Amino acid sequence: MEYQDAICTLNTLQTNASALEQVRRERSHPQLQLQAMRSFLERSGLTVEELDHLNIIHVTGTKGKGSTCAFTEQILRSYGFRTGFYSSPHLVQVRERIRINGQPIGKELFTKYFWQVYGRLDETKDAHGGTMPAYFRFLTILAFHVFLQEKVDLAVIEVGIGGAYDCTNIIRKPWVCGISSLGIDHTQILGDTIEKIAWQKGGIFKPGVPAFTVKQPEDAMVVLRDRAKEIKCPLWVCPELEGYQTDCGPLRLGLAGQHQRSNASLALQLSHTWLQRRCLPGGTGISENLNCVLSVCLSGRLVSGLADTEWPGRNQTLKHGAVTYFLDGAHTMRSMQACVHWFTETAAQHERNASGPVARVLLFNATGERDSAVMLKLLVPCHFDFAVFCPNITEAIASCNADQQNFNVSVENMLTRCLDNERSWRLHNRLGDNQGTQLLIEDSLPLVPEKKADTLVFPCILSALRWISQGRDSVVADPAKTVLPVKPNIMDKAAPLCDVAEIHVLITGSLHLVGGALKHLDPASSK
Repeated sequence: MEYQDAICTLNTLQTNASALEQVRRERSHPQLQLQAMRSFLERSGLTVEELDHLNIIHVTGTKGKGSTCAFTEQILRSYGFRTGFYSSPHLVQVRERIRINGQPIGKELFTKYFWQVYGRLDETKDAHGGTMPAYFRFLTILAFHVFLQEKVDLAVIEVGIGGAYDCTNIIRKPWVCGISSLGIDHTQILGDTIEKIAWQKGGIFKPGVPAFTVKQPEDAMVVLRDRAKEIKCPLWVCPELEGYQTDCGPLRLGLAGQHQRSNASLALQLSHTWLQRRCLPGGTGISENLNCVLSVCLSGRLVSGLADTEWPGRNQTLKHGAVTYFLDGAHTMRSMQACVHWFTETAAQHERNASGPVARVLLFNATGERDSAVMLKLLVPCHFDFAVFCPNITEAIASCNADQQNFNVSVENMLTRCLDNERSWRLHNRLGDNQGTQLLIEDSLPLVPEKKADTLVFPCILSALRWISQGRDSVVADPAKTVLPVKPNIMDKAAPLCDVAEIHVLITGSLHLVGGALKHLDPASSK
C-alpha cells in the first residue's frame, strides 16, 4: 500500500461516525477519554507499561509548547541521544508529527507502521462495537508504536489539548514534565477561565516526577501549585533566560521572537533534569540544586542546542527575491501579541535594507471558536496596504494533497468565516462594511465592490499567494500549478504591488494556513 493510501485511510478517522460519537459522549464524561485510549492502545498490541521504557518528557501549555519541545529535542540530540518527538498539528505532511532525530519519519516507514497499527485495530473492532480511534488518538498510538519499534533513547511528547484528559496522558511515568505559557484557548473543552485551564494543564503532573513551569499569571500559578501538592509532584518555576551564564557571550536562539526566551529556559530545565536522571558523566554544567540555577554556566552543547533549533511556521522568514514572507501560526490573543511584536521588529529591519518602497500585505485566516476580531484588532497597527483572506484550502484544484484535507469543516463554513474576518478588518480600519464582497474569481456573482482595493477574499491559499506576489516570486508562479482565473478588475487593483521595490507578507492566524502556504513556498516540504 502506498503512502497516500495510508493518509486517505487515516482521514476516514476524521469523519468516522463512531469516532465522532465517542468524542461527543466523552465531552460530558472526560474521564472516559483515557479509559477509551487505554483500550485502543491494548487493541493495537501495546500496553501502558511499555510506554514507561520511552523515557518521556511530557509538555503542555497554551502557547509555546511545540517550540519548547523543539528546543528540548535539539538539545538532547546534540548529546548524541536518539530522539523521538511527537507534536501537532502538522504543517504540510502528517508524518511531520512523528520525528526521529529531528526528522519526520520517511514515507515508507510511516506507511509500514501505519498499516501495522491500523490492521490490529481494524481486526478487533467487531469485538468492540465497531469502534475505531479518532484521528488524533490514532496518531498518538502510532507515535508510541514507532518510537518503541525504532528504539529511541527518549521521546518528547507534546500534549494535544489540555492535559488531564488528553490522550497523551496515558503516560504513567514520564521522566520530567513541563508547562509553557498559559492563556485562554479551546474554552469549550478546557473551560473559560485561566484557573480552569491551569487545572487541566496540571493534570499531566505525576507523583514524584519533577515538573517545571514558566512564570504564569498569579491565578494560574496558585492552581498549578495546588495541583502539584495534591499529586505529590515537585514543581519549580524556571528563571528568566538572562539568569543563565555562558562562556561564549549572550545566548542565541534558533527561533526568533522575544517570547521564545521563556520556552528556551523551560527547555534547559527539562533537558537538564532528563540528563541528570540519565546520569551523564560530567553532568550538564547546571547546578545540581534545581532550586538554584541562576548563577550557573551552561555547557557548550546546551548553548549550541538552543542556537541550532528549527521549528517551521513559527516566526519564520522566507525571502523569495522581491517578496519576503513572514510566517507565524499565532492563533490566540497572546500569541498574536507576540507575533505582532516579532513582525514589527523583523519587518522594520528588512525595510531598512530594501532598495526602495515596500508594500505590506496581511494574509489571514482563523478557525474554530477563536475570536478573529480580537486578533485582527491587534494587527491593525502594523499598517498593511492590503489585507487578504482565504480558507485553509491549499489549492482549489482537486490535486490537493490528502495530508492537508480537513473533513470536519464544510467549505461553505470556511468561506463564510473568511468573509466575516474581512468584515471585521474593515470595521477595525473604519473602511465600512462591505456586505457585497464575493470570491474574487471569474464567473462568480458580480458583487465585488469596485471602489475599495484594501481587502480581498480568495477561495484558496494558492490564489491568494499568486495575487499577492504578482509574478515576482518564481516559486509561487510555477505554471505547473493551476489556479482558478481571477477577474481582470481584481488583477488591476494589484498595481501598487507591481510598483514597489519589495512586498512583505505576514501569514498568520492559523497553523493550518501557514502549513498550506509552506506547501507552495517550500516545495521540498511536500516531497
